[in-house]
Amino acid sequence: MNEIKSHWKKWVYWFLFAVAVIIVYKALDNFSDVIGAIGTFFEVITPFLAGIFIAYLLYLPCKYFEKKYKKAKVKFINKKARVLGVATVYVIAILIIVLLTMFIFPIIFESIVDLINNIPGYYETAIDKLNHLPEDSFWNSDLLNQIIESIKQLDLKQFFQFDKIMAYVSGALSAVFSIVDIFIALIVSIYILVERSEIMNFLRKLATAIFPKRTYNHLGKYFDNSNTIFFKFIASQFIDAVIVGILVSIALTIMGVKYGIVLGFFIGLFNMIPYFGAIIATAVSAIITIITGGLSQAIWMLIVVIILQQIDANIINPKIVGKSLKISPLLVIFSVTVGGAFFGVLGMFLAVPVIAVVKILVEDYVEYKISSREKSGQ
Repeated sequence: MNEIKSHWKKWVYWFLFAVAVIIVYKALDNFSDVIGAIGTFFEVITPFLAGIFIAYLLYLPCKYFEKKYKKAKVKFINKKARVLGVATVYVIAILIIVLLTMFIFPIIFESIVDLINNIPGYYETAIDKLNHLPEDSFWNSDLLNQIIESIKQLDLKQFFQFDKIMAYVSGALSAVFSIVDIFIALIVSIYILVERSEIMNFLRKLATAIFPKRTYNHLGKYFDNSNTIFFKFIASQFIDAVIVGILVSIALTIMGVKYGIVLGFFIGLFNMIPYFGAIIATAVSAIITIITGGLSQAIWMLIVVIILQQIDANIINPKIVGKSLKISPLLVIFSVTVGGAFFGVLGMFLAVPVIAVVKILVEDYVEYKISSREKSGQ
């Protein structure tokens, strides 16, 4: 009987192996169709992924208000604490969006429109200044002259036309989101937040059924650690970016820097990328300030921004983020460099929490191997 079972197992194994080979061959033979199908699949599930991400960001605020409602003396509020918590967070989020749309976004949009419309003029002014530089100027080196000549040959007017830029932006946004997708994402996020206990219980049962107990415990540990790292990093960096954006915008506006609000929030946004983000945003802002306000104003702008960034790095950011990630600056620089090289700006942003999770896995593996050797006496 055992021989028959062993015989059947071999046949099943080879049959499955042959099926797998055929599937791989067909996939490679119709590679473009497979890529198209994968692309279509991701287009379909994009609103659901967006909904999961929204729910992930709003989880802690919802949990906070839910606890507050559970402490209420009214029984109806106690019973509906979760629903009321979710509703409260979404009402607050809608109010914030309305306030931004009414007061902040119009100012930013107006500044961006003005900047785009004036870029050709700023470009011509910069080229004119370069043409009239003294012969002994630093900018008259051979390498810089070659770069400047290459820039002069570009017809920036054809790129920086407001109508064309808005067409590009609207096309990109319509390709990524639509009204239906946004609506689906919001509905998905609400359902996930309201029914999160049932969803997590199901996932736990599924993991228990699939994996051995030891593997399940390890997965649970890594999932909890990864979730804590990602949430703390994303939430804290976002809050820190908003604070930096507001502070820099106020400072630049007081200094009379043109497009101060746009530059401030640009610096705040890029501040979410560790190390390199602040440097890139500050450098770009300095160039724009030189063109729009002169070298003296740009120098003062740099001084003020650097001071604010030091305050953020040494006071504000540590208070918000703390030392939750527990990774060295060298590892941060390495992860941001690699993430940016392979996945662009998104890779630079997510590289730090990803490398923090990888660090935990590597450290646990090293500890496991060392303890195994010590037990075996090797």
